[in-house]
Amino acid sequence: MQSRREGTQIIYSLTDEKVPLLLAGIRYVAERHLAEVERIVRENFNSRDKLTPVRREELLGLVKSGEAMVIDVRPSSEYDAGHIEGAVNIPLESLTERLSKLPKDQEIVAYCRGPYCMMSFDAVEQLRQHGYRARRLEDGYPEWKTEQLPVDK
Repeated sequence: MQSRREGTQIIYSLTDEKVPLLLAGIRYVAERHLAEVERIVRENFNSRDKLTPVRREELLGLVKSGEAMVIDVRPSSEYDAGHIEGAVNIPLESLTERLSKLPKDQEIVAYCRGPYCMMSFDAVEQLRQHGYRARRLEDGYPEWKTEQLPVDK
């Protein structure tokens, strides 16, 4: 566990490498056993993005071939704690002002905290509205790290 002081508050964070596995397990149980979760996913996620999300293995290939740029739309503090290797941090709230710096000749793949994180959906929607080819990663940084794929800190 780590802690840091912010004024009169002390912020604690779990640093155990197994925490993402625990969260993935809880999500798996919820998805399999709760009809309400299925309805929420269908109404709020599947209906927002008809394009197939990018799978982890596909993203590795797209980046290696130079066909895609990866953007991390989480807040800078989360990016600084760890991110997909080679990803550029563009927090969602600053995406609009940084659009002109993004390449038009590459697909842009956005990711955030996981498969139900709305920030990547919002980023992809903004990018497409401005003429960019964009998709979201099928899940997020915690799942990427759990699979022991390349990360930076």
